[in-house]
Amino acid sequence: MKRILIIGGGLIGMRHVHAVQGHERCQLVGLVDPEMSVNADTARFATMDDVSDTVDGVIIATPTALHAEHGRVAAARGWHMLIEKPVTATLQQAQVLKDALQGTNLRALVGHHRRYHASVQQLKTLIEQGDIGQVINTMLIWAMRKPVGYFEGNWRAAGGSPVMINLVHDIDLLRFCIGEISETVALRGKNHRDGERIESGAIALAFENGATGTIGFADSAPSPWGFEAGTGENPNIGTTGQDMLWITGTRGAVSFPSMTVWNGTDWGTAAQQVPLDRAENTLPPLAAQLDHFLEVIEGATPLIDVADAARTLELAAGIEAQLVAPNWPTADKIRTA
Repeated sequence: MKRILIIGGGLIGMRHVHAVQGHERCQLVGLVDPEMSVNADTARFATMDDVSDTVDGVIIATPTALHAEHGRVAAARGWHMLIEKPVTATLQQAQVLKDALQGTNLRALVGHHRRYHASVQQLKTLIEQGDIGQVINTMLIWAMRKPVGYFEGNWRAAGGSPVMINLVHDIDLLRFCIGEISETVALRGKNHRDGERIESGAIALAFENGATGTIGFADSAPSPWGFEAGTGENPNIGTTGQDMLWITGTRGAVSFPSMTVWNGTDWGTAAQQVPLDRAENTLPPLAAQLDHFLEVIEGATPLIDVADAARTLELAAGIEAQLVAPNWPTADKIRTA
């Protein structure tokens, strides 16, 4: 019976609280959050220093900028850790976290929980087996309209870029299923809300295996297309069941999350749909991730460790830097040039 402590009582932190409380192989030590009014049916601590109970593992679900420091403190306490994505806010902070773990027997798992979806694992296997041949290109859309309340009275109003909050998941999904991304070029869209925060844009990708791809994103556009909407994984986002990722190869194509597979020869003959039963989750992805975290505490190799997650962070941070660069082309500048 592993004893788990959770740090951070925000949206994702409370989902972890409920996951641990409902798991038969672990026990919730409590919740660390300076806002003691957060409603949680468990022991409460204002800081990590206030925790004197035995802890086997800690789930760090605080704002990204605090991950490195909270990870450093957890390492000093001898606690294995599951760190929410992105692993840290900067690559320098990721190095601080790596240094804190260096020379210890502690293991860190990073919370890119989409890797635990049965359909994601199925997509990765289908590509690796060559069922659609060599990947040629991919198109991904994430377009949701976040409610006004999402930005009110918190850090997201200024720093809540969908690149670092949302697309970091999609970037990791593409890395996991298709391969390493070697180059990115990003184009920023026009803002439709008040403020200077990034809202939308388009990204071109090059993969090390020769494939190319695009990502279109917006957090100001209501649409049926997005991983959460397509898979129904997030109770705070309405489910549509629509595909949001399309991948073509030398032998055919696949769309996700429906896992609709097509094979073909040339344009003279219509591509034919290949019967395929989509793999279904036996556990919600957060619960499957928690299962794996308990295995990591026991000594298993993390599905995604700090170094792996830092590569996803590096790509997301590079895209973000392009989008905020003062002289970087925007859609408006290109249109009027």
